Amino acid sequence: MRIQVQNGETILVYELNDSVAAKELYEQLPLTLEVSDFSTNEKVFYPPEALDVCDAPLANADTGSLCYYAPWKDVVMFYDYFGEGNQLYELGQAISGEDSIEKLAGVITVTAAE
Repeated sequence: MRIQVQNGETILVYELNDSVAAKELYEQLPLTLEVSDFSTNEKVFYPPEALDVCDAPLANADTGSLCYYAPWKDVVMFYDYFGEGNQLYELGQAISGEDSIEKLAGVITVTAAE
């Protein structure tokens, strides 16, 4: 499963893992929503439905990591190293465009990618 995140001319593609949470995110597509800055190394967005992390691996987040922070129910796109976090789960990894994550702002579209 692959998803595409687009913001204007900026396009990122993520390869999702086989977790229930990743599959649930994929099933909610397409999405149009706001992306926000958080801290100094990540962008976040809030999918309409919470994701089930029952079998999702804990993340060791780095540049290009796509994660889910269960307490806040947000999807996190990392553009710099973060490491491990309590209740931070891995959803996938960027396979293209990871250098552009930091540039994301305003409204993004998230769709299935081929």
